[in-house]
Amino acid sequence: MAQSSMPQRSNDGLLQPLERPALLWMAKRMPAWVTPNALTTVGFVGTCLAATGYVLSRSQPEFLWLATAGLLINWFGDSLDGTLARTRQIERPRYGFFLDQNLDAFEQMIFTVGIGLSGFVRLELALLALSAHFLLSILSMTRAVVSKVFALAYLGVGLTELRLGFCILNTLMFFVPPKPLPVAGFWLSYPELFAIAWSVAMIVTFVISAKAQLRDLDAEDRMSGRP
Repeated sequence: MAQSSMPQRSNDGLLQPLERPALLWMAKRMPAWVTPNALTTVGFVGTCLAATGYVLSRSQPEFLWLATAGLLINWFGDSLDGTLARTRQIERPRYGFFLDQNLDAFEQMIFTVGIGLSGFVRLELALLALSAHFLLSILSMTRAVVSKVFALAYLGVGLTELRLGFCILNTLMFFVPPKPLPVAGFWLSYPELFAIAWSVAMIVTFVISAKAQLRDLDAEDRMSGRP
């Protein structure tokens, strides 16, 4: 795939008006020895710290603060690496796209397993949420091929908004420890209810967005004379 054929990034996340100028400000002030690949590594370390914090919080809830610190470190590295490359005009679009998408998927798996082992959300519900998230990720990839637009957020929610949501949830779980409640014949804590609601929302968003894309593609084919 030639560099010119790379899809255009589209990010309508709710925090973008604040995040974009903040990342640009930091990128312009990064020391010369800090490279985009180094920031990518920092982001990966942040994910591992977050997962570790969740696992350790099973016995000591104070480790939820380590999970939150890991999320912030992940945001710093994962969000700033591309901005730094663009600011310095050293982008490698194909390399960066391939690395980011595959590393993101690996990080999300690590992060989810950490949550599932925390005791706050049972593993099967955490994996359900991951599967629903991967549906939207796959949708973004396939839409990037057919429409040349790579969507980084849906309904105003992207990875940055998700990280903030987990930081808020970590704080809530520390100060208001979850307790199982009877819901429709099941015993579920409020983090587990959030996981179920979020999974359903992502699946519904996937179905609606996929149908809309198919409708657009069908209209384009008919206009071009294809059956």
